[in-house]
Amino acid sequence: MIGFTTRILGNALALYVAFLIVPGFVVKGTWQEYLMAGILLGILNAIIRPVLKTITLPIIILTLGLFILVLDALLLWVVDYIFDFVVIQDLTALVLATIVVWLVNAFISKTSKVIF
Repeated sequence: MIGFTTRILGNALALYVAFLIVPGFVVKGTWQEYLMAGILLGILNAIIRPVLKTITLPIIILTLGLFILVLDALLLWVVDYIFDFVVIQDLTALVLATIVVWLVNAFISKTSKVIF
């Protein structure tokens, strides 16, 4: 349970960092909106992402894992589609925000394993 909570908070923080760094990626609102988007992104990553990775495994192997970036971008786009307060203006903003979210989550994942 603490791992999923860390992922949710990590997603919320990652979305905030992406908002600060990436032009064209906007989250309108307060910390509650970041938390809601983090919860949805955490649920999508826990339930939908493994299914998508299994279905697209041959493409992931052919691209040496780079297709996972496309899957992550798709999940971030779903968050944008569901919530009106998350706005991704163009494809460049989507790709850059996906990379930033991945980097922040990777850092949080590594540090949480050391702490817990």
